[in-house]
Amino acid sequence: MLLSLIYFALRQLLRALAPSAGDDLARDVELLVLRHQLRVLKRQRPRPGLRRGDRVLLAAASRMLPKERWKTFLVSPQTLLRWHRELVRRKWTCGRGPKPGRPALSKGTVRLILRLAKENPRWGHQRLRGELLKLGVTVSATTVANVLRRSGLGPARRRNGPSWAEFLSAQARGILACDFLTVETLRLKTLYVLFAIELSTRRVHLLGVTPNPHCAWMTQQARNLAIDGRLADVRFLIHDRDAKFCGPFNEVFATEGVRVIDTPIRAPKANAFAERWVETLRRECLDHLLILGRRHLEEVLRTYVTHYNAARPHRGIGLDCPEGRRPLGTSPATTVRRRDLFGGLIHEYELAA
Repeated sequence: MLLSLIYFALRQLLRALAPSAGDDLARDVELLVLRHQLRVLKRQRPRPGLRRGDRVLLAAASRMLPKERWKTFLVSPQTLLRWHRELVRRKWTCGRGPKPGRPALSKGTVRLILRLAKENPRWGHQRLRGELLKLGVTVSATTVANVLRRSGLGPARRRNGPSWAEFLSAQARGILACDFLTVETLRLKTLYVLFAIELSTRRVHLLGVTPNPHCAWMTQQARNLAIDGRLADVRFLIHDRDAKFCGPFNEVFATEGVRVIDTPIRAPKANAFAERWVETLRRECLDHLLILGRRHLEEVLRTYVTHYNAARPHRGIGLDCPEGRRPLGTSPATTVRRRDLFGGLIHEYELAA
């Protein structure tokens, strides 16, 4: 009730004074209203957002008014001064042209330098520069060295030796890799499985299963592999530094003209083909079966190795089988026959005769 009386009295007073004072009073009332609205805007949380043009206008207007009148702005005096300093900085930094110094290499040139260096690890900086000149790219040897250094490629003598992947790919036709895998039986008895895999064809040879791989047993397995004629085209044998690979075991291969290569310490990737076969065997077979004993494990491994060599496609050899695909008949058959292994754990498909 009291606020209504105050409002009514103030309204009548303004109405009575406005006609007599003319435009001056109207201007004063307008300023009063604008100042009051400004106080209302200052009380808002968060404060109204200002665009870049608003900041430029307020910063320019602040230079026309004394600092005592800056309280009429929505922002503080420190903000106005900061906006003015930014405008001055932009004046002296924009439109100054390109930066001094040598222009940077284009991304295409950098990619070309790295490509040549990776594809030719024995080429030095000068040789790379010469090849680039043949392609119409003019750079200095120092620039080539800097590009290689930033990309983690050292000088040619540090990039000279082939990596394990390059060595295995180039010599795969004559390399045999062997390793052990362990299997726990139903009664928690540990059995050791010795196998070998040909890197070129991915063909797996099951050498033996034993609970105690002593030196005499290991030597006999190496002799069996040599007697069967499976070392005729083998030039290298890769295995890790396990103590089970004893001296007589390596001597059997040495007498057959096979060079034994020990993998580096704690480097399972150096024998990646054997490690990958162990992973495949566990994922597709052993992880889904309970092994009762040694004879049961030997039967399971013989069945799986036969399936692996004769019926399982491999990406590393163009989706072919290690022993090759079976020849198809002259007349196309429309009936596909399925053969189940391990009670349906693994399926083999072939065309019916």
